[in-house]
Amino acid sequence: MTPLDALHRLTWTDIPAGTQTQVKLNLLDLIGVGLGGASTRASRITRDFASAQTPGRHALLFDGRAVSAPGLAHAGAATIDALDGHDGFNPAKGHAGCATFPAAFAFALETGNMDGAAFLTALTLGYEFACRLATALHDSAPDYHTSGAWAAVACAGIGARYLELDPDRTRHAMGIAEYHGPRSQMMRCIDHPTMVKDGSGWGAMAGVSAALLAQAGFTGAPALTLEQAPDHWADLGNRWLTNEQYYKPYPVCRWAQAPVEAVLALRQRHGVTAADVDHIQVETFHESVRLATSEPNSTDEAQYSTSFPVAVAMVRGDVTPADLTGSALRHPEVLRLSRGLLMTEDDAANAAFPATRLARATLVLRDGSQLHSDWHEPKWDATAPPSEADLRAKFHGLAAPLVGTDRASAIEAAIDGLPADGLGPLAALITQPINA
Repeated sequence: MTPLDALHRLTWTDIPAGTQTQVKLNLLDLIGVGLGGASTRASRITRDFASAQTPGRHALLFDGRAVSAPGLAHAGAATIDALDGHDGFNPAKGHAGCATFPAAFAFALETGNMDGAAFLTALTLGYEFACRLATALHDSAPDYHTSGAWAAVACAGIGARYLELDPDRTRHAMGIAEYHGPRSQMMRCIDHPTMVKDGSGWGAMAGVSAALLAQAGFTGAPALTLEQAPDHWADLGNRWLTNEQYYKPYPVCRWAQAPVEAVLALRQRHGVTAADVDHIQVETFHESVRLATSEPNSTDEAQYSTSFPVAVAMVRGDVTPADLTGSALRHPEVLRLSRGLLMTEDDAANAAFPATRLARATLVLRDGSQLHSDWHEPKWDATAPPSEADLRAKFHGLAAPLVGTDRASAIEAAIDGLPADGLGPLAALITQPINA
């Protein structure tokens, strides 16, 4: 089928059962990360901005204040991005669900279409389109753009579906989004980490705005990544990229997670503690080495670091949201190891990126001896995915401290019941404020 045929004609029953199950788990994971992200300063600022500057009639995710559809999408995606624990697609070097879920939710409210199967179908299309748009953009543009650049076009496509735009206006919606989407420089934020993150908030806002503009007659076709990159669309409807996402056990950049796994493996295998370690050495790929903030002053800087989460893993045996905020950023033993960590690039790891993210670690002990790890990949990659139980446990670990076990369980049940019960029960649960 052509992309526009899929966009407007695909139904829930057309989607394979395994993909139906996976997109519900993806949604659960995104909501868990969003609830965690709602406790961050970046999310609070963005939600306050949406409330003050984009007033409307739709309840803001994880908040409840009334905002416009573009404002809802912007703040929702920025809130998920704020924790950096959400799913991603290796070839895209970024994240599809972060922007497309809030955009689909915004359009469901905007159009009053609260059919649960329709919402899940739109979200599935969001993954399928965003991942292909990403690889098309990476193959055609010399700079490395953030997820917002290509997710914007997918969000506009979701909007065209909900708004029932004809093919011509659909082309304009996606072209507007491609033209005005945030072609933001990913590596600039890696070198200078701030709240701008992966651009998903602005991408979602641009995509939702583009569809509404096209509905009103604004023109902007074509979207080159859709219409002039046929090789990227040949397998649409046959290969389901929704099933090929990775998931994050730790709320930090994916590029830092293989080094974390390597250190955790050494820690467990040899029974060493941080007190035994003089310093840590990591061999990995270029992009991971670029995550060079060793002494973060904010949650955003801690998430875009390799040395800091590796040091946290060595000290604590895990990396959790609590390790990346407040007084945890000043933990003396974590800072000692983070400041002293040595990173070098490896040619084999560079060649494997982005399909595979490799790292190995060496613990140089205080007595001068060394412990060397094997090569490690991040946990929960698409080739070795988490179980359904793993993802459900991750959700409850993030959600329950912020909304309580009863509400967390109700959200989980409402997602499972979407096809039969509609979007209303879930919407009521995820538009309430968090407790913290």
